[in-house]
Amino acid sequence: MKLGIMGGTFNPIHNAHLAAAMFALEEFSLDRVIFLTSGSPPHKTDMELPPASVRHELVKAAVKGNPLFLADDYEVRKKSYSYTSETLCHYRRKYPDDELYFIIGTDSLKDLPGWHEPEMILSLSSLIVYPRSGSEDTQTLIDETKQTLGGNILRLHAPFLDISSTYIRGLIKGGRSARYLTPSSVLSLIESRGLYRK
Repeated sequence: MKLGIMGGTFNPIHNAHLAAAMFALEEFSLDRVIFLTSGSPPHKTDMELPPASVRHELVKAAVKGNPLFLADDYEVRKKSYSYTSETLCHYRRKYPDDELYFIIGTDSLKDLPGWHEPEMILSLSSLIVYPRSGSEDTQTLIDETKQTLGGNILRLHAPFLDISSTYIRGLIKGGRSARYLTPSSVLSLIESRGLYRK
């Protein structure tokens, strides 16, 4: 099988995440995409996050009804910081015969050299890169990363959707609607839990 893995804080998950995953699944003939909710991301220690279990509930609500999408709480259940290289080792042990594809945006690819054990990440998985705002040309960045770190890095041909979790949180905090930016099931949970109001 060919497994896609999309990790993130998902604070909250939104339609651009879901669309990128679907485009990746179709373009690279993936069998399934796993949405991996980050527990304690080491690069976002200064960011106020709802509990990982709550963010994971939002992810489960977003992917419910799509048999090709799976929400995984592996990092949520961990007590320590979550490094991508360690998480991919977990998936390699869990799915020893499958091909792993880690789906990231161009902003994350730009930061990849500073991640924990980037060479290991590239040895354990192929990267699928989708366009994000404020990043340089996607193909140029892919080529530069290949030269410095190696690995199999693939460009996802998908439309750029200018939706961000930061923008959604700002709308909700300002008393405005985020309808059509994230699934209604996610918005219902956000409202019932009073998330992002302050």
